[in-house]
Amino acid sequence: MIVRSAGSDGLGRRAVRGAAVTSAGQALRILIQLASVVVMARLLSPSDHGLFAMVMSIAGIAEVFRDFGLSQAAVQAAVLTRAQRSNLFWINSAIGAALAVLVFLSSWGIAALYGREELAPLAQLAAVVFLLNGLATQHRAGLNRALRFGALAVTDVVAAVFGLGVGIGVALAGAGPWALVAQLLASSFATLVLVVAVGGWWPGLPRRNAPIGGFIRFGWNLVAMQLVSYVGGNVDTVVIGTRFGAAPLGIYNRAFQLVMHTANQLRAPITSVAVPILSRLQGEGDRFWSFVRVGQVGLGYTIVVALSFAIGAAGPLTLLLLGPRWAEAAPVLSLLAAAAVFQTLNSASYWAYVSKGVTGPLFRYNLVSVAIKIACVLIGSQWGILGVAVGYAVAPALSWPISLYWISRVLPGVPARVLAWGIVRMSLLAGWGAVLAFAATVVAEPWGLWVQVPAALAATLGAYALAALLPVVRRDLGELRSMLRLLQRERRRGEG
Repeated sequence: MIVRSAGSDGLGRRAVRGAAVTSAGQALRILIQLASVVVMARLLSPSDHGLFAMVMSIAGIAEVFRDFGLSQAAVQAAVLTRAQRSNLFWINSAIGAALAVLVFLSSWGIAALYGREELAPLAQLAAVVFLLNGLATQHRAGLNRALRFGALAVTDVVAAVFGLGVGIGVALAGAGPWALVAQLLASSFATLVLVVAVGGWWPGLPRRNAPIGGFIRFGWNLVAMQLVSYVGGNVDTVVIGTRFGAAPLGIYNRAFQLVMHTANQLRAPITSVAVPILSRLQGEGDRFWSFVRVGQVGLGYTIVVALSFAIGAAGPLTLLLLGPRWAEAAPVLSLLAAAAVFQTLNSASYWAYVSKGVTGPLFRYNLVSVAIKIACVLIGSQWGILGVAVGYAVAPALSWPISLYWISRVLPGVPARVLAWGIVRMSLLAGWGAVLAFAATVVAEPWGLWVQVPAALAATLGAYALAALLPVVRRDLGELRSMLRLLQRERRRGEG
């Protein structure tokens, strides 16, 4: 039996429903993530969080290989047979098991790298996560390919709640960093159980007559890119951990969790809808790039607005969420939010690379961008964790023009100038919103945190409202509204 990608008919209906369902689910996940950061920051010390970050900065490399890019390969493929899907499941599961063993055996090396013996048993327990995630990979990919966004949303929310509950219980028992490992394990186990139960699919035995060479080639390019991205995304953690120790790393990591992980979770539902939809529009030229362009605009007037608020209100926001002992994380949070602005606005390029299946050029671009990030972080580390955060923020600001130039060389019809002007325009708007948010926190300081934060939020929204008086911003919003109306019409037509 063959599982085929859906045609373009009804894509509007799928996009609207998928975006609505995944956005709702992701909103709950973000609330849970924020609750996790806030609660665990108050239950555990900066050193506890730093020790856990040390383990995962190295052991987490295994997660890249566990997937091997085969989940995206399964989603992107025009045709996927049941036998091919089963073969992919066994490959992911075998890789997950092998990596679990490798991480366990590497645990003493991780401890030696940071000079902390207590890291070895933490890494050994965390190794189980890679086996659980390997077993879940193709079950989850099948739900994504089938556009069952509601099932994915429920799975993610329930697993996150279960993991947080376990983590809180272990933290209250006084287990320190073990609570964070227990939270990770519980969430992964719950995800595996749920995707199997909801998906209603069980793999058959491996079969040699089911060709998967194309999936492996796609996956290899993607995993190579993800590995390079992982190194770039964790160089800051390794540098801080080895140079400055667990407590400074814990402070940096909490700011990172608040901003970067939240931004990633905000982008995730849009990406999970955009990639399957764009994969079905690979040969439709202008319509494909129209979806990409409007997607970028949508990111700029939603996620980037929230990041603008975080940049300007970082001081009171950190004190309100994490407490006074985490005050040093405030400037780090502001700088990381600035980095997330450029990463978010450049997400549209990633959608195009993956949905078009051109992962080779994407890998080569990532080599360049990660080299820039490593250089910026290493230079910044001369001035402590704040210098590292400055380097992390500068890197994506330097990299995004290279990204657009790169993609315009390998894909025809790329509206590079339009996309570039969109990034410039919406990053300037974010800066404008951040300035007014910061000014509001200064004015409202005599009334305390509970006035400063709402005042900063109101100032950010007011800044964007004023910007809507500009013709270019009105065009952005008009184009976004027009696309939403078009999708709504297609949805109604599909239902009729």
